[in-house]
Amino acid sequence: MYALVDAVSYYASAEKVFDPSIRKKPVVVLTNNDGCICAVCPIARQLGIPKFTPYFQIKHLLAKHQVIVRSSNYELYADLSEKMMNVIGRYCDNQYVYSIDESFLHFKNYRYIDNWHDYGHKIRTAVWRETRLPVGVGFGTTPTLAKAANHAAKKLTGFNGVAVINDDSSRKEILTRMTVTDVWGVGSKIGKRLNILGINNAWQLANQSSKVMKKQFSVVLERTINELNGMVCLNWHESKPDKQGIFSTRSFGQVINQYQPLKSAITNHGCRVARKSRKQQSLIKRLLIFAASSPHDDNYYKKSLIYEFPVATDNTLKIAEAISFAVNDIYLPGINFYRCGVGAITLENKNFQQQDFFNISVDNPELMKCYDEINHRYGNGMVEVAAAGQAEKWQMRRRFLSPSYTSKWQDIPKIQC
Repeated sequence: MYALVDAVSYYASAEKVFDPSIRKKPVVVLTNNDGCICAVCPIARQLGIPKFTPYFQIKHLLAKHQVIVRSSNYELYADLSEKMMNVIGRYCDNQYVYSIDESFLHFKNYRYIDNWHDYGHKIRTAVWRETRLPVGVGFGTTPTLAKAANHAAKKLTGFNGVAVINDDSSRKEILTRMTVTDVWGVGSKIGKRLNILGINNAWQLANQSSKVMKKQFSVVLERTINELNGMVCLNWHESKPDKQGIFSTRSFGQVINQYQPLKSAITNHGCRVARKSRKQQSLIKRLLIFAASSPHDDNYYKKSLIYEFPVATDNTLKIAEAISFAVNDIYLPGINFYRCGVGAITLENKNFQQQDFFNISVDNPELMKCYDEINHRYGNGMVEVAAAGQAEKWQMRRRFLSPSYTSKWQDIPKIQC
């Protein structure tokens, strides 16, 4: 048996943990730079507050319903996630943390569990008691069916936070009430194609020939159909393939129109790309560097350049040097820059690099190892290249940020007795 334990509107629920005054109020959380709504608590969902809508478009609606607005507090969410996963892990000896708010459990030889519903409620109660986070628990004979059961536990009527798919009747009951795009791994594009074929819900998808669907779509959909029919095809222990491209991009906290802040912002993104490439043992051959004004401006401006290294590198200093050359061509006086970014668009495996007889690599792996170890131990940004600058106005805008209750001494909750 498999289980998926998933927090309910995790970001919004996390905001309520240390602030009991808003637990019974509608709460939404915004994305980077307070751009769009990324989390809506169940109370706000009942008011018709939509997700993924720009904040400025519905801020009057939020004010009308007195909705609590919060900026993304990633430090708080990460710490609460770790605590939640530790509680969940006590209920199974085989746990796989799938995302910041989702955890799979695989039960082997658990013969003493004769009632999965009761066991699911035990997990929910423990997580709530120790973290004050509401979760849904779904059990299924495959990971995909566990995901479907979790969907039912949280979003379908008749389930009180726990759902179990362990026979044909429970499987049919839940899958017939799920749209085809509610199935794990079926996106909107594939969903539209399936709808054209008359496949509208998960039960109809489960009754299709997996071989035929493989020919018309992909091997991924074939595996999904097999999983919906109780055949385990997914293995979470398989290593993920390396990324073919690594990007770091973000809009500014406020527009900038000066050369040095723009250079610092782009260099900062370049440092992140270099760090990510070293983490997956990749070297960068081609680097995409760009900056742009807001698309809502009358005179929209965007400029991008591709810098190719003679020898692929993961050295932060070399990447910062390349960005310094590029910014001279990208920057234009009088432009209010709104967004910038860096992307490694051509990567090479560090362990199988093709050497160049005429261009010798000047990387300094010992220096980069020391650089990464310091930042890992004391926090990213503790050591940085000078060109990346310090906290500038291009840093992420978070006007509605809640306190970092668990990671900053000055924000530790205070109790008055």
